Amino acid sequence: MTNQEFLTNMKVLNDETRLNIIQMLSKNGTMCACKILEELHITQGTLSHHMKVLTTAGLVTFTRDGKYCNYTLVKEPVCELTQFLKGICANVNLSENSSCHISKKCS
Repeated sequence: MTNQEFLTNMKVLNDETRLNIIQMLSKNGTMCACKILEELHITQGTLSHHMKVLTTAGLVTFTRDGKYCNYTLVKEPVCELTQFLKGICANVNLSENSSCHISKKCS
């Protein structure tokens, strides 16, 4: 994952409603839009907007079952975000010499 891909996905997730939807789908698997609406107490239009953003980003897929839409979290891109952050954490230099202390002059 490139820095730009990471930033694009983080912009998508930088919304409390979308983050709540991602968390709900990760816990519950596939969910009907009606169940998501019940849980979040938002309007159908608001849900449609957020689901369009999430599906366009490839974080969520949907299937139609008659008049109902069922949404599912796409695990791979979410795991890629996690791996991106783990890669940063793995490279963090935790030695005392790596940070500037108040009592030392920074150069």
